[in-house]
Amino acid sequence: MQREIIATDKAPGAVGPYSQAVRAGGFVFTAGQIALDPASGQIVEGDIQAQTRQVLKNLRAVLEAADTSLSNVVKTTVFLADMGEFKAMNEVYAEFFSGAPPARSTVQAGALPLGARIEIEAVAIAP
Repeated sequence: MQREIIATDKAPGAVGPYSQAVRAGGFVFTAGQIALDPASGQIVEGDIQAQTRQVLKNLRAVLEAADTSLSNVVKTTVFLADMGEFKAMNEVYAEFFSGAPPARSTVQAGALPLGARIEIEAVAIAP
């Protein structure tokens, strides 16, 4: 089985020794995306909804670099710094995954990279 590393400058670069995504076995596996603005490299200011929106824009950019899209996502994992922000996160998440959303797990993390409030990783079909 071959694997292909996916990289794009339309999403933040990795903040460690990992790839933005890897295509393998007919799927694309993304690294967790946090609310970094790709232009500034800084966490976007604002509440959990602002951060969720940026995370999903970053995720979309990585998937598009792999020639797939949010509509091909089959599973996401959402990491929240505060599970009390679950409802507000869900409101924005639903804007990006309407209709038939992917399977999802959501967990509260003790801490996230660079002080982020949310991180999302995804697995998508690679057409």
